[in-house]
Amino acid sequence: MNADRKFWNDQQLELQTALAPSGDHLKAIELFLSQHAMVHSAAMAQSGLWSFADEVLQDMTDEALRCIPDNGEHSVAWIIWHMARIEDVTMNLLVAGTPQILHRDHWQVRMKATMQHTGNAMDVESVAQLSAVLDLQALLAYRIAVGRRTREIVQALQPQDLKQKVDPAWLQRLRNEGAVVEAASEIIDYWGRRTKAGLLLMPPTRHNFLHLNEALRIKQKTQVYK
Repeated sequence: MNADRKFWNDQQLELQTALAPSGDHLKAIELFLSQHAMVHSAAMAQSGLWSFADEVLQDMTDEALRCIPDNGEHSVAWIIWHMARIEDVTMNLLVAGTPQILHRDHWQVRMKATMQHTGNAMDVESVAQLSAVLDLQALLAYRIAVGRRTREIVQALQPQDLKQKVDPAWLQRLRNEGAVVEAASEIIDYWGRRTKAGLLLMPPTRHNFLHLNEALRIKQKTQVYK
């Protein structure tokens, strides 16, 4: 494994320990911010840390970003959409109880997105259709905006907040806003069983890392570069 990705994995284990009920709150926030910065573009946090996202996107053309490899299910463009939407939904609706970034500054229109849900349970044809129409620069800008908002939310969390489970009313709001399609509703139940500490571990850190690994494999398969 690449040394940077190994370091990230090692830090993830430290973050799990720090987020435990008996863990160190300040260390947990510090580790989260480091982990989070590395799965976003360096432009998002401007922390000077290695960026897995930039490593993936480097030298990829728009054509490569939109491409679904033979026998594949996703494009890198869809992965960016999915990561950004999952983080936006979970951090804003479920952790902070605040409006989605998507609904600020007309992001859906700016991205030319034909949908607003997270992308779960999409078939290959739907993934290809979304990948073909997205404004890629706006998509990348949206993800940066989502990431910056996440950092604001996490830095404001108090130790007692991390032990809380998601408010059921906020889960219902997620359904009301069409953030997740009915075919993927089991993910809502999964989030509803998590504490806020648990949500910090999966969507904005581990979930992004896993999908960036997938995106790197897609990049290697497509071999469509500048």
